Amino acid sequence: MTQLSEIYNQRILELSAKIPPAERLPDADGSATAHSKLCGSTVTVDLKLEGGRVSAYGQTVKACLLGQAAASVMAHHIVGSSASELRAVGTAMRKMLKANGPAPEGRWGDLAVLEPVRDYKARHASTLLVFDAVENALAAAEAGPGHGASKDVAAASPSQASAPSGA
Repeated sequence: MTQLSEIYNQRILELSAKIPPAERLPDADGSATAHSKLCGSTVTVDLKLEGGRVSAYGQTVKACLLGQAAASVMAHHIVGSSASELRAVGTAMRKMLKANGPAPEGRWGDLAVLEPVRDYKARHASTLLVFDAVENALAAAEAGPGHGASKDVAAASPSQASAPSGA
């Protein structure tokens, strides 16, 4: 089993330190908030879609280092991503943490640093918050105007705590 000290490594600290400043999009096509009752972490995201791809992104992150690191990677790579790519990354992260699946690759390869979290189920929800929020914001954007979304991931059973709604 991974030691807790291995999770909070230098790369996690670097990614957390490089998280973009908090920014909301006033004219977002989709917005969503994901909150973990277990640790109190909250991630709110806003996004705009053009031609099926994210054209603008904003987020506010009040989370632990793990949630901050995941949100940092998301913020740096989301613009230009398609909805299917983002859903695939979220699915890969859930499989990585919950089913010993491989880490995401390519431009999402920095997420591999979160692989040791799989041994700490209590940390899964905060690590996955940004993926839950992004998937819910995508659903809201695809549904059209006036369809905001929020999700309280800790309210679900442990096996469903990080499954996106509608999955």
